[in-house]
Amino acid sequence: MSILDQIENALRRDAPPPHELPDLTDAAAAAGLLDVAYATLDSPLGRLLVAATPRGLVRIAYVNGGEEEADVLEQLAAKVSPRVLAAPRRLDEPRRELDQYFAGRRRQFELPVDWVLTRGFGRRVLEATARIPFGATATYKQVATEAGNARAYRAAGNALGSNPIPIVVPCHRILHSGGGLGGYTGGLERKRVLLGVEGGQAQLGRE
Repeated sequence: MSILDQIENALRRDAPPPHELPDLTDAAAAAGLLDVAYATLDSPLGRLLVAATPRGLVRIAYVNGGEEEADVLEQLAAKVSPRVLAAPRRLDEPRRELDQYFAGRRRQFELPVDWVLTRGFGRRVLEATARIPFGATATYKQVATEAGNARAYRAAGNALGSNPIPIVVPCHRILHSGGGLGGYTGGLERKRVLLGVEGGQAQLGRE
């Protein structure tokens, strides 16, 4: 037996069984090397990338026919932290709540949100949007007013268009004052699907 064979046999003999190997994600977190955990899931809207920091949900992205996964991860690395790691177990709760929502078994998300990718007026618009209940809608002017500037409805539209956490922060519930769908970062078909998930019961808020 060669020396290499002897070393290989010794390593196999001394190695712990697979179920005793340390979890790399837990080890990275314990060492302070995991700032952003992410996972992907399939949904009625296509493939979603879901990311969270220790503070809460930071990103939901459409990565099937929309943003490419690599681009989203690069953005997270640049704007949040370069310590980004695939860690599906750390996204179990967001994935569970999203599955329940699409199945019609959840009307309100209970996930903490990390607003680090938003700021200023745009953040206030999204915070106002997050308060719109399931089955209701509002207009661009209404959320601009809630955010402190009724005239800035175009800026409100821009903030909604760059919403980093769609679905959970329900920008699909914002419609034109005349009842039109308006825009949506994931495309109007996805907006229709989301309103349909909510039972088609959305009522246009009055200005």
